[in-house]
Amino acid sequence: MSFSVSGRAVAAVGVSAVMLLTGGSIAGAAPSPAAAAAPDISVANVKAHLAQLQSIATANDGNRAHGSAGYKASLDYVKAKLDAAGFTTTVQQFTSSGRTGYNLVADWPGGNADQVVMAGSHLDSVSRGPGINDNGSGSAAILETALAVSRAGYHPAKHLRFAWWGAEELGIVGSGHYVDGLSAAHRSKISSYLNFDMIGSPNPGYFVYDDDPAIEKTFKDYFTGLGIATEPETEGDGRSDHAPFKDAGVPVGGLFSGADYVKTAAQAAKWGGTSGKAFDACYHSSCDTTSNIDGTALDRNSDAIAHAVWELSQ
Repeated sequence: MSFSVSGRAVAAVGVSAVMLLTGGSIAGAAPSPAAAAAPDISVANVKAHLAQLQSIATANDGNRAHGSAGYKASLDYVKAKLDAAGFTTTVQQFTSSGRTGYNLVADWPGGNADQVVMAGSHLDSVSRGPGINDNGSGSAAILETALAVSRAGYHPAKHLRFAWWGAEELGIVGSGHYVDGLSAAHRSKISSYLNFDMIGSPNPGYFVYDDDPAIEKTFKDYFTGLGIATEPETEGDGRSDHAPFKDAGVPVGGLFSGADYVKTAAQAAKWGGTSGKAFDACYHSSCDTTSNIDGTALDRNSDAIAHAVWELSQ
């Protein structure tokens, strides 16, 4: 998660925006039942992706920041997984702060291309650390959700798209470049954009973006089913990759487990953890490693992501 949305200007190189795939279903495939349920997302698999991102950072000066070898290796890791799973992947290039950045966009074949459900997270870290909660957690969870789509042979009514953004930590640069490059017609086809930035905080809260009411209800209903009360997300409002989509009129929503704000006594009574301590004391620090993850929050939020992707795409 970046500090603010200021400075979102991008000096883009001559690369066109990612084009929407044409509609249509996979030939010979029967449509999924209207009430198809999302699979359980393996938190062990999500943690395995985080371990890979940690290894990449360790091998590359301890970070995965914009313009670094660690960022490019992170993108290559995610892309290889998606390519093997049958996604159509596109790497979009841009320039920021004199360095080349990359977005990765993955489309699942089929579904109505006039109604696109999109899930995204930023893949870059700050230069001071490996960024495993911020934002390996969101990146790994949507990667595993995408792989679950493939394993299930899911045929949604709407078209599914996943994205991993570059240079979010410099001011929401990559996602801003993507949205700015879309025509009005293509922006209007995105029926929902779901953003996941920090979902495994070690002293976690359960925050739901209070933007689009339908998307918000989808997440809140899921957590209600688990007996978990949620709160509206305010700490990161406007500070992550949903902001360019929201500014362009796209319905947005998402999840968040907290950053450097302090957990109150009331929140600790509701969710557990330690009051008077930050949700993530290693926010933007070198200690944001694989040890800086609460497995229960990561598991619950990963399952909530899959639930929303399935629910909103039918």
